[in-house]
Amino acid sequence: MQRLFAPRGVAVIGASTNSAKIGFRVVKNIIDGGYGGSVYPINPKADEILGQAAYPSVEAVEEMIDLGIVAVPAAHVLPVVASCGRKGIANLVILTSGFSEVGKTEEERCIVEVARESGVRILGPNVFGIYSAAASLDATFGPGGIAPGGVAIVTQSGALGIAMIGKTASESLGLSALVSVGNKSDLGEADLLEYLVADELTRVVLLYIEGVKDGERLVRTLSQVTRKKPVVVIKSGRSKRGAMAAASHTGSLAGADAVFDDLMREAGVLRARSVQEAFDWVRFLSDAPTPQGDEAVIVTNGGGIGVLATDACEEYGVQLFDEQGELAEAFKGVMPDFGSSKNPVDLTGQATASDYAEALEAVLEHSGMHSAIALYCETATSQADQFEGLLRDVYARYRGRKPIVFSLFGGRTMADVIRTLRAEGVPVYGDVYEAVSPLGALYRAGRNEDRPGRESADDMDLATVRRILTAAGREGRGFLLADEAAEVAGAIGLSLPQSRVARTLKDAVAAAQMIGYPVVMKIVSRDIIHKSDAGGVALDLQDDAELIDAYQALIRNAKAYKPSAVITGVEVAEMIRPGVETIVGVSRDPAFGPVAMFGLGGIYVEVMKDVAFRAAPVSRRTAHEMIASIRSYPLLLGVRGEGRKDIDAAARVLRKLSLLADACREISDIEVNPLAVYDHGEGVRAVDVRILFDPQEEVKRP
Repeated sequence: MQRLFAPRGVAVIGASTNSAKIGFRVVKNIIDGGYGGSVYPINPKADEILGQAAYPSVEAVEEMIDLGIVAVPAAHVLPVVASCGRKGIANLVILTSGFSEVGKTEEERCIVEVARESGVRILGPNVFGIYSAAASLDATFGPGGIAPGGVAIVTQSGALGIAMIGKTASESLGLSALVSVGNKSDLGEADLLEYLVADELTRVVLLYIEGVKDGERLVRTLSQVTRKKPVVVIKSGRSKRGAMAAASHTGSLAGADAVFDDLMREAGVLRARSVQEAFDWVRFLSDAPTPQGDEAVIVTNGGGIGVLATDACEEYGVQLFDEQGELAEAFKGVMPDFGSSKNPVDLTGQATASDYAEALEAVLEHSGMHSAIALYCETATSQADQFEGLLRDVYARYRGRKPIVFSLFGGRTMADVIRTLRAEGVPVYGDVYEAVSPLGALYRAGRNEDRPGRESADDMDLATVRRILTAAGREGRGFLLADEAAEVAGAIGLSLPQSRVARTLKDAVAAAQMIGYPVVMKIVSRDIIHKSDAGGVALDLQDDAELIDAYQALIRNAKAYKPSAVITGVEVAEMIRPGVETIVGVSRDPAFGPVAMFGLGGIYVEVMKDVAFRAAPVSRRTAHEMIASIRSYPLLLGVRGEGRKDIDAAARVLRKLSLLADACREISDIEVNPLAVYDHGEGVRAVDVRILFDPQEEVKRP
């Protein structure tokens, strides 16, 4: 990666003398950008390009080349890659399109294979290039003129990435790097993040993602990066992933965007809703100092706009300083008799520019006030023309000491002030929500250092689990029978009702008598996954007569539901007492690997869809955060005189399932539904356990 971002020599293969060609534009940007290394235009028909000696091939260059920019037609890319491999070039940025993005995946695969044989890494194909402030290298075919700074942008979209160059100029946003990943045939976001987290020039990273490859590694890398630097992500495409397995509630509920959103939150990533919001965040994060605490103060000249800012603080997670005595003391010299020193601090409409300066100086000097939100409404008596200088001076005082954001609301004068100051890098906005949003992002990013690390599965009997999975796999099954699933549950410490699998009516009666009435009966068939849908569940059977009737009904219902189903028998189980029904599961997402789920359970789980997702395995703290995030969480806290439920026990089950799926990678789905949660201290009971697996999947040893 060092040779990609700070190459000693750059070859542009497909360099052109025609100013309309991409090969010309790249050479020009490299030269104009002030790159200090050697530039080698490769063009067999030219002697020189833009004052640089041209070469017929990279192999004709005697000096070391670390980076090759490939701008030749698609049909010529493969031999160019082979030639660069023979030359010993470390990295290739392939600008050329016409590969997997148009269905030519085999051609792209061949290019990667040839590159890997020579130890060459590929960025692309189908990219617009790379910019690196570390080497003053602009190897793109964008408009040029990229200013150096503290923001690194990694984008999958080439067109959007080129547009971002112009956007950074208009926003006065300096970049440490700008990388287009295109088809991600070799290098992807995770590779680049591993470099950027150690790059001293990069203070914050912005990712634009359309599709995810190797999501498990990406989430793992992001979790490490966000502990050191903020990462903002924009992801397009909110449709459900069609490839999710429908054999379990966990799989069918894990829609693409829901999984992505929850996993990014868990990894400490700040997900922006729009490009503008993302730019506002990274611009602020790249320059704002780390707040020394959570307490913010709003200073305003209008009560209404102060209330709006208070609402915005609640929405974006900004905590307000609330020590009334200290507020009154801090602002007594500037507060009129009819003003309010409560937070938000209302200086009233008669406040002058000097009143604002004095009030904001009080916030700056108070050790318990950690950030400021300065709001200004244009009034008939206002001194709008003085506020440009005021804000510039205040920001200079705050910069490097405490975070501050400004919001100005008014007419043309205010719009001109905003435009002028934003061009200078001052965080000033025309709307209070726009102002508070980046401050909230700063506080959320600062909380990443306290996120828990990875935990182990040492307290589970994984040897027993693998023995059961291996035996089932030998029979050609991709699922566990009820008794096998129960044994797995026992091996990881889950509490299940007593149960027996009966293959005949006589066996079912004997099992019920041994367990003790009341009992539950469920159909057992490899062809019927969701038993309730097939009428394959009978509850609260009180005696032999009810059990015999129910047995016959279950068999009849199962055959009517799916005539071809092979019915192994019925499971007779202890009828447990009612509790709050939840669902706990882990499903293997095609992009992100094992994804844990917790939510409201029972037969209505897919209707309510009150669930939360995280990458497996989850820590104890993350398990509690998942449980607390669902809408039905108040049911677990206790409603209408009921006591608090055993949330700790539910969190332990969630953690164990996530650790199991992470340790045994052949498990594709494991689900407990319902998991009955009882009063605090009384634990939980797993009513039904379903386990699907792929015998061909390689087992990951802990």
